[in-house]
Amino acid sequence: MEKLPGNNNDSNLSFSQDRYIFHVKRTDGLTVLCMADNTSGRRIPFAFLEDIHQRFVRTYGRAIHSAPAYAMNDEFSRVLSQQMDHYSNDPNADSLNRLKGEMSQVRNVMIENIDKVLDRGDRLALLVDKTATLQGNTFRFRKQSRRFKNTLWWKNAKLTVLLVVILLITIYLLVAFACNGPLLPSCLK
Repeated sequence: MEKLPGNNNDSNLSFSQDRYIFHVKRTDGLTVLCMADNTSGRRIPFAFLEDIHQRFVRTYGRAIHSAPAYAMNDEFSRVLSQQMDHYSNDPNADSLNRLKGEMSQVRNVMIENIDKVLDRGDRLALLVDKTATLQGNTFRFRKQSRRFKNTLWWKNAKLTVLLVVILLITIYLLVAFACNGPLLPSCLK
């Protein structure tokens, strides 16, 4: 771990070895690592690492910085196992985080690009172009989020209408049965 670049900086790194990719996430002095096959891409492993990092910090707080290696392994291994299963087998693990991941990835790329521009001393016009691109990506993200929200709302509305129709038909059938026929002859007298 000491040989990895950027030892003191927050970073997301990926290294390839044979058919496996090692993904490393460093945040606030804590390093988390996972190994995935090369078909997993980067989004799911880094979403998994972010989730594990947040759960670990939430569970152990500041004790993580002074604990010896593997001190929390017995307690935390169950959480690791559950989350590995979730991110490996649940097809919704990526689609639920897709929009959030894309926006985070765009933001990280833009931050890296802005840093490079400032480090090289490039002109301010290039920085304005990068900001406009980020603004366009933010607009696209909002549009996708709104479309996703509307889709969910319509599905919910259709389900509600269907349930109301089924309930009304059921009530009508019960009343028709009690009134001796579909035209309700004994109830309309």
